Amino acid sequence: MPNSDVVGLIHAPVGRDSKIAASLLQEAGIRSKITSDLSSFVASLGDEVAFAVLTEEAFRSADLRAVAAWIETQPSWSDLPFIILTNRGGGPERNPAAARLSEVLGNVSFVERPFHATTFISVARSAMRGRRRQYEARSRIEALDEGERRLQTALSAGRLGAWELDLASNELTTSATCRAIFGHAPEERFTYTDLLATIHPSDLGRMQAAVKATIETGADYSIEYRTFWKDGSTHWAEVRAQLYKDRFGKATKLVGVSADVTSRVEAEEYQRQLNETLEERVAERTRELEQAHAAVMAEVNHRERAEEQLRHAQKMDAIGQLTGGVAHDFNNLLMAVLGNLELLRKYVGEDVKALRLIDGAQQGAQRGASLTQRLLAFSRKQDLRIDDVDMRALVLGMEDLLRRSVGSTIVIRTVAPDNLPLVSADANQIELALLNLAVNARDAMPEGGTIQIELRQTDLTSSTVELSPGGYVVLSVTDDGNGMSEETLKKAVEPFFSTKELGKGTGLGLSMIHGLALQLKGHLNLASTLGQGTTAELWIPVSNSVVAEQVFPTIAPPATGKPSGPKRILLVDDDFLIAMSSADMLMDLGHDVVEAHSGAEALKLFGEGRDFDLLITDYSMPGMTGGELAKAVRAIAPNLPILIASGYSELPPGLELEVARLGKPYSQDQLAQEINKVLASSRPSKP
Repeated sequence: MPNSDVVGLIHAPVGRDSKIAASLLQEAGIRSKITSDLSSFVASLGDEVAFAVLTEEAFRSADLRAVAAWIETQPSWSDLPFIILTNRGGGPERNPAAARLSEVLGNVSFVERPFHATTFISVARSAMRGRRRQYEARSRIEALDEGERRLQTALSAGRLGAWELDLASNELTTSATCRAIFGHAPEERFTYTDLLATIHPSDLGRMQAAVKATIETGADYSIEYRTFWKDGSTHWAEVRAQLYKDRFGKATKLVGVSADVTSRVEAEEYQRQLNETLEERVAERTRELEQAHAAVMAEVNHRERAEEQLRHAQKMDAIGQLTGGVAHDFNNLLMAVLGNLELLRKYVGEDVKALRLIDGAQQGAQRGASLTQRLLAFSRKQDLRIDDVDMRALVLGMEDLLRRSVGSTIVIRTVAPDNLPLVSADANQIELALLNLAVNARDAMPEGGTIQIELRQTDLTSSTVELSPGGYVVLSVTDDGNGMSEETLKKAVEPFFSTKELGKGTGLGLSMIHGLALQLKGHLNLASTLGQGTTAELWIPVSNSVVAEQVFPTIAPPATGKPSGPKRILLVDDDFLIAMSSADMLMDLGHDVVEAHSGAEALKLFGEGRDFDLLITDYSMPGMTGGELAKAVRAIAPNLPILIASGYSELPPGLELEVARLGKPYSQDQLAQEINKVLASSRPSKP
C-alpha cells in the first residue's frame, strides 16, 4: 500500500454517518478522510486512496459526471473499490438508484443500514485487499516495462532483430532490425509468407524441418540459411529461438532473435576453400551422408515409438470407457439384488438362519456397489468440479481399493492425522491421482515393498516459485523401490515420458497429476534417489470455506418421517428388473405406482391426462435420458416434483434443472427419505 495519510475516503451528507464510518475505520486501524461535498470528494480521489465510502443519498440526485470521468481516466491497473451505505431494503436488486450507482462506479459493494460494525469492517478490509492486489499489479507492470526497455537496448546494441511466431495462426511479429536483416524497410509489412519467400530454395526445406523438430521435441531452434533481398543480393541470416508452451504442455509460439552473419559466413567460406582438399571433401561428404542417414533412422524410430504410444493410449481409453459401461450395468443389477433382498428380509420373520444369509448377501452386494461406484467415477471424463474435500476421509476410504490395486506383495501404511482442514479440489481427480501414484510406486518395487501414504498440513508464509502463501494439505506417497536418476527425475512430468516397458504405460500419469496440481493452484513435487525410492508430494490449497465435517456417501439411516399419505408415483426405468424391484419397494411403502419403461412412454401417460404426485426416473436410458424427460415434463407440469436416480456420482453438466438426485443402488429407507424430502420441499409454505 503506498505511503499516505489517507486509505479510506468518506463522503456523506449526514455528518453522523461520516463520523460513524470514520470511527469504525479508526478502531480497525484504517486511516480515513471525510469530505463535505461532492467536488472535494472528487478532488480527493487518487491512486493513493484504497477505497471510498459514501451513502446512497449522497449521490441520489447529484451530477455524477465528474466522478464518472475520474473513473474513466484511471490507469489500466486501477479499479477503485466503492462501498455504498444503503437504506434498509436498498440493495441493487430492489433499488434502481443503487443499481444506477453500480453502473457508474463499477467496483461497488453495498452495505445495508443499519449495519453491524463487524460487517462494515469486513467489507472495508476486503476492499483494501483488492486494492492491494491492484498496487501489486502496478508494480509488476512497471517491472515488465523496465525489463522491456533493457531488452530493447540489448538487442539494439547487439544488432539483433527480435521476432515471434504464433504457431496457431502463423502470424509473425518482427522488429525493425529483424525486417532489415531480411532486406525489408522498417515500415514495410513482413509476414511469415514473406519470410519463407526470402529464404534460398535449397535452405527452405532445412529451415522448415528445424521448425518442425523444435515444435515436436522442444529443443532450441538454431539455424543459418541464405536469404534473397529485393535488390537480388544474397545474404546469410542466423536465427535462434525457443519454444513456448501453455500450462497444458501444448506448443503455442516460437520467440527468438536473428542476426545478419553474411560477413562471417563469407570469411569462413573463403578460409575453407583455401584449406580444403579433394580427400577432405569426400570424407566430409561421407560423414554428412552418415549423419543424414542416422538422423532419418532416428526420426523413423521416433515416429514408430510415438505411433505405438498413441495406439496404447487409445487402447487404455477404450478400456476405460468399456469399464465404465460394464460397471454401470453391474450397478443396476446390484440395485435389483439389494432392493429384493431388503423386501425379502421383511417376509422371513424370525428365521435366524435366513436373516443371516440375507445379511451376508446384502453386505456382499453393498461391497460390490462401492467398487462399481469407484469404477464409474474413474471412467468419467469431465472438467474439474471444485468443492470442499476432506482428504483424510478420502484417503481412508480408498485403502481397500489401493490394496487391491497394488497386490499382496506390497504393504500400504497410512498416516492421516485428525482435524485436517478441508481443501479446494475435485475429489474424483484426487482419487485418480492417488491411485496413479500408488500404481507407479508398485511398479517401482517388482519384488515387493512398502508404500507409505501420508497427509500433513503446511502453512507457507512467503511465496515460492510454484506456490503462493497460505495453507496447504500435502498428500505424499513414498516407496522404497528403484528410484530415479537426476536426469530421469527432470523429465518425469513431461507428457509421454515413461521408464516402463513399451505397452505398460502411457507416460501421461505424472503429467496429468502435474496439470491437476497447476489447475488447483497447488504443486507436484518429486524427490528420488536411485536405488533408494521415490517420494511424490501433491500440495493442495486449503479451502477458504468454513471448516465443516464432510459427509461421504454411506448407507442412509432409516427414514424418520412418513409422507402425508399414499402418493401416485410415475416410475420410469428402461430396465424391467430394476423397475419391478423399485415398484415393489414403493408399493410396500403404501404408494400407488405406475410404471413406464422409456421417456416416450412416460410422456404418453401425461398426454393422456394422467395426474401424478411425483416422477421418479432413471437417468441413463436409450432414446431419451432422464434429464431430457425431466425438461419435457417440466414444460407439461411445472410444479410436479421430480427425482432422478443415477449410478454416476454426478449428473452430467448441462442439466439446468433444479431436481433431486438419488444415487444407485439405494435402499427402501433411502428411497422413502428422498421422497419425503422432495415432497416436503415442493409443498407451498403456509402464510
